[in-house]
Amino acid sequence: MTARARTGIAVAVTLVALLGLIVVTVPRLRTPGPRPDFQLPVACGETWILGTYPGHDDYDIDFFPSSGSAWGRPIHASYAGTVVEAGINGTLGSRTPDNPEGPHGSGAGYWVRLDHGGLWETQYLHMLEPPLVREGDRVEQGRQLGRVGSTGKSGAPHLHYEQRAAGEKSEAVFAGEPSGITADDREYSVRRTSRNCPPGNS
Repeated sequence: MTARARTGIAVAVTLVALLGLIVVTVPRLRTPGPRPDFQLPVACGETWILGTYPGHDDYDIDFFPSSGSAWGRPIHASYAGTVVEAGINGTLGSRTPDNPEGPHGSGAGYWVRLDHGGLWETQYLHMLEPPLVREGDRVEQGRQLGRVGSTGKSGAPHLHYEQRAAGEKSEAVFAGEPSGITADDREYSVRRTSRNCPPGNS
């Protein structure tokens, strides 16, 4: 092989590597648009406990009702958007209201991911049963997406919820107020009341 051919191959390899770096890096450099007016992903007027614990991951929130059973409680879209994913992530396991101590699965179980535009997304994990929406559906704020369960890697019925900006997790903000769930360095919780209400009922 001539020196010229070797140089040409080296240049081609370098260009391919640079292209790969651009494909991976450019989306991370995008700046998200204004934060949507997210609301709690639960029924209007209900008070829920939002919590986290060590190893949960920064900004991840687990939702538990402040009273009554979590099983089967409605999960609502916290803002209007388009369904990007809806189905099974990982394995389901077999925890149900009739068998709450059954083996847990892996991953998110039944889940939904919504795209709200402006590089903002929300995720809803561990649903009881298949989501009530499908990929490509356009949903309005407050639309029921599914019901609280314990599928996937879940120790008890709850809703695991995330807000993401340009692919990165962000502290959730509801009705303009920061959730208060940030670092996962300790176990702690806060109480919040949902204002995810039909127009005129807030």
